[in-house]
Amino acid sequence: MNKVLRHILIGIGGTVLAAGMVIAFTAGVSSRRAILCKGLEINIIDSLHNSFVTKTDIRAYIDKEYGQYIGVPIDSIDLVRIEDIVDGRSAVRKSEAFVTKDGMMHIKVTQRKPVVRFQKADGGFYADAEGYIFPLQRNYASHVQVIDGNIPLAANSGYKGAIEDPTEMEWFKKMMNVVNYMEKSRTWKEKIVQISVDKNGDLILVPREGQELFVFGQPVEIADKFSKMGKYYTHILPAKGEGHYKRVDLRFKGQIVCR
Repeated sequence: MNKVLRHILIGIGGTVLAAGMVIAFTAGVSSRRAILCKGLEINIIDSLHNSFVTKTDIRAYIDKEYGQYIGVPIDSIDLVRIEDIVDGRSAVRKSEAFVTKDGMMHIKVTQRKPVVRFQKADGGFYADAEGYIFPLQRNYASHVQVIDGNIPLAANSGYKGAIEDPTEMEWFKKMMNVVNYMEKSRTWKEKIVQISVDKNGDLILVPREGQELFVFGQPVEIADKFSKMGKYYTHILPAKGEGHYKRVDLRFKGQIVCR
């Protein structure tokens, strides 16, 4: 076979191969476009820990704000828009939408995890560990530490969004240090049921049992103040008895002032 003929055959072979690949790709795309969405599967990953949103809620959001997707070619479904719709719910941290060859659309949902509930005179809201504020939910209440009173956090629009003011964020972090200290201690987690903030910004800790109120002061020197509380329960209370003191002040260095 001469050199010219060999080049011609190679060129023809390459052309045929390329045409075959184009036909196969086109057929694959056409086949995929022919797959219609036949249903929606929703997986709320952390539903055992919180129930802020349900599968019914997610389906209702999509039906209302996206519209028709059942019977629609799966390639024409705007998955990014669907994720935006779901992520727009205040209690949703992140969602992931995708379709599979069997015609099903799937949505994985991760909820926000509140670490504290703030209660102000004009309403309450949750906050997660990153300082994202979101409203209380009508269908579910998370069992987290409650902080009420003079909360120095601005009323975000609808109590939704990240804490942006540096001073507010600094206060929030200090409060999280108090909450985290209590969470790590089985004793204080069980014993203290509420934290109130007075007009001066001092914290007042309310125990589950007993009439005492503990004046904690500013959210600083946390370990030292809880150590004083421990000494009150192990030394002062047994000596004086229940109900003898109504107010236990922990703010002064090296002292426990009882009234």
